[in-house]
Amino acid sequence: MNRVLAALPSIWREAVEELWRRRLRTFLTLLGLIFGVGAIVAMQAVGEGSRREALRLVESLGLHNLIAQATSQDTDTLRETRARSLGLSVADAESVQAVVPGAERFAAEKAIKTNAVFGEHGHSDAQAYGVSPDFFALSSLTVAQGRGLTAQDNDRLAPVAVLGAQAAHSLFPRGGALGQLIKVNHVWVEVIGVLADRDLGKDEFEGVQLGLESNRIYLPLDSALNRFKFQDMEDEIDRFALRIADPDQLGASARVMAKVLAQRHSGVEDYTLVVPQQLFQQHQKTQRIFQVVMGAIAGVSLLVGGIGIMNIMLANVLERRREIGLLRALGARRRDVIAQFLREATVICVTGVVLGLVFGTALAYAIAVFAGWQVAWAPLPILLSAVFCGAVGLGFGVYPARQAARLDPIAALRHE
Repeated sequence: MNRVLAALPSIWREAVEELWRRRLRTFLTLLGLIFGVGAIVAMQAVGEGSRREALRLVESLGLHNLIAQATSQDTDTLRETRARSLGLSVADAESVQAVVPGAERFAAEKAIKTNAVFGEHGHSDAQAYGVSPDFFALSSLTVAQGRGLTAQDNDRLAPVAVLGAQAAHSLFPRGGALGQLIKVNHVWVEVIGVLADRDLGKDEFEGVQLGLESNRIYLPLDSALNRFKFQDMEDEIDRFALRIADPDQLGASARVMAKVLAQRHSGVEDYTLVVPQQLFQQHQKTQRIFQVVMGAIAGVSLLVGGIGIMNIMLANVLERRREIGLLRALGARRRDVIAQFLREATVICVTGVVLGLVFGTALAYAIAVFAGWQVAWAPLPILLSAVFCGAVGLGFGVYPARQAARLDPIAALRHE
């Protein structure tokens, strides 16, 4: 403590020493400011982390995509549905692409009931999917080794596959998957590519299934539809994504897409339409509610902290009336007295903000550990929040400082 004081200019050293003499009262005053700053910092960190995580999850769906996916139905309902609608199909995707304004391309996928997957060096519990050529691009998946699936693979029903990272590791623990043969159910296929590992951390976002690409095997869609057996009355495809060129037109494009699908399915709702951008906006709306609640808590803490600062400064003024009177008698001006008490308020505010930043950081990571939320830091909002909190605390110190300056020197010297 002495080293810290020695490094300060004399006018600030006096302020610190004065507060240190009443350190218990000063610490209790600091608590409100610490909690207020800490709550704001934690809110900023958790909110930014949640926003980035939501954006990352939505990007896996494609922020500029519109998604139609088949709904599961029991046998009796499905039989009634098939009397009017043949289910989701590649033809639906092609028709939507031809009609929806700004539609660039589509990607379809179909899950294959996978009983066994093995190769020469291992086996895997991976699930196989048939996908159209643009699937990887629209799903933000990157091929780390080899190549992806092409239109030529699809047209010639090529017996080829692209493996997810986990599936590749299970089947080929020592690497070297490219060019190897694996057997999916009863079909032998050649591995032509391996995807880069992408761990989303969640398999669902706002009720929409995500991820699991790491433990999947991808085959050309037409090859899968022709080489594997599917149940009667199944949808031709499980879902398709349509890429829209202008993200500002997603709402209008979604309405057109809904009308086209409703017409093709004779009004039968055997599919659901998902707009990832709207999911992100809904998530942000929920997040804003959380931030409002946290902001209210932080505001109350700051108010309590500010009142505490005003309280301790008023108490200091009452206890130091003789000192103030002596200073005025020796020629100190009112602004000198105001400056002295504002320096003490500044020391309290700066200390509270610094400790609040430390507390908020610890609180944010504690929330991340116990609640499983993500934490990310945006320096500018946190810095502005800290400055604002400090300004609030300092503002509450102005009134006591002015009260001290208004004391009558003679009355103050006579005060016992």
